[in-house]
Amino acid sequence: MEQIMMVDLHSQYQKIKEEIDREIFSVIESTQFINGPSVKTFQDNFKNYIKAKHVITCGNGTDALQIAMMALGLKPGDEVITADFTFVATVEVIALLGLKPVLVDVDSETFTIDIEKLKAAITPKTKAIVPVHLFGQAANMKEIVKIAKQHNLYIIEDTAQAIGAEYTFENDKVKKLGTIGDIGCTSFFPSKNLGCFGDGGAIFTNNDEYAEKLHSIVNHGMKVRYYHDNVGVNSRLDTIQAAILNVKLKYLDNYNMARQNAAEYYNNAFKNFDKLQTPVVQDNSTHCFHQYTLVTKNIDRDKLREYLNSKEIPAMVYYPVPLHLQKAYKDDRYKKGDFPVTEMLSKSVISLPMHTELEKEQQDYIIECVLDFINE
Repeated sequence: MEQIMMVDLHSQYQKIKEEIDREIFSVIESTQFINGPSVKTFQDNFKNYIKAKHVITCGNGTDALQIAMMALGLKPGDEVITADFTFVATVEVIALLGLKPVLVDVDSETFTIDIEKLKAAITPKTKAIVPVHLFGQAANMKEIVKIAKQHNLYIIEDTAQAIGAEYTFENDKVKKLGTIGDIGCTSFFPSKNLGCFGDGGAIFTNNDEYAEKLHSIVNHGMKVRYYHDNVGVNSRLDTIQAAILNVKLKYLDNYNMARQNAAEYYNNAFKNFDKLQTPVVQDNSTHCFHQYTLVTKNIDRDKLREYLNSKEIPAMVYYPVPLHLQKAYKDDRYKKGDFPVTEMLSKSVISLPMHTELEKEQQDYIIECVLDFINE
């Protein structure tokens, strides 16, 4: 059996090595390292894939969120609501822009923003909602869209962990996650479902006005070279990364399907054990399983992780400390106990190896070890 990896990027690369190498060397040969032809090609290809009117690439997923908020004209003091159970980048950019992050608890099954808690958090100062499609699972966009329309709020989708997943509305209209709100954002960090070989990100929208502003902001606020109409940043996807993404985009649906199949195999193995809560797959959306995350019940999560590591099985905890308890985001509005679901998840979740090259033999071994621990 091959060594088990949390994410096996090497094996994935080997399968498409010839295509990847050819594209990389083509960029090197051209010496067009910044804004070369592959960048526009990728933007067009990605736009067609997610069915958005505009795609603007940028330096990373964190930049994507910041630039989206800048393009919407949010001002210091404006309140932006997001989930407490997420990676820090989601709230980091809110703080960096002088906006006021408003955290709410999450649903105990989907791990995405709790709709009732979201409604209760809205004030006259609320300007935007940032739903996070966590671990590849869709937030409840039907209700979030209703709430945003009712209160005249922007929606910025954090789709860094859910590229390729789809959401079906009551009229049977299907949309890719990230194209439902005003602006969608994603990351191309190497371990993502669609990852490059360094940092990268993208922003997408169907609004022409927002797109024009986004294009300007990512390039120092310029529309015409050396004429700066907006305060901007320097955030761009380099040409080599775009060339790599052009290759990998062709395989994204297959990658997601491999993850879904692996998740189904895990679910079938774990579903009848009370000490494990398996990920849910919602009827109206697909789950692209960026992570496969269990909730442990009445067992010591950390000892389970140690046991798996002793068996040469990597396992991760996303996220061990809720945002409201992080030192950098300490806020008198929040205290321990205010977010019971998030705090429970932080103490009990564990993510098992999940990637496109995961083999049944490896999964059988992982499953056996997990069950050995919980049954001992």
